[in-house]
Amino acid sequence: MTTTALVPLDRPDLAPRRISARLQSQLVYFMTAPSTPGVPPLGEHEFWFAEAEVDRWVEEGVFYLVSPLDTANMTEVELSEEQEAMLAWLKAGGVRHVRLVESAGGRP
Repeated sequence: MTTTALVPLDRPDLAPRRISARLQSQLVYFMTAPSTPGVPPLGEHEFWFAEAEVDRWVEEGVFYLVSPLDTANMTEVELSEEQEAMLAWLKAGGVRHVRLVESAGGRP
């Protein structure tokens, strides 16, 4: 069995956080664009999450997506339990920089 986890690169004292394949595919909704000022160079399978955005999502319980049917407007999407738990983990741990790691045997 393969497991997927987020390994906090900026907080090596924290344990990795396991995530589902579904959440793995949704990380792009929450990551900060690599070209954004202040984002360090990212390696393969690495993501950066801006502190202010994580705080806002946790506080509001929603995020916004561009609708493929109406690119002029944003759609408000309520956080799933798993999304909310991941964002709370990022916030509580002060995690910004993670690497997505897959491993066999159930441990990242």
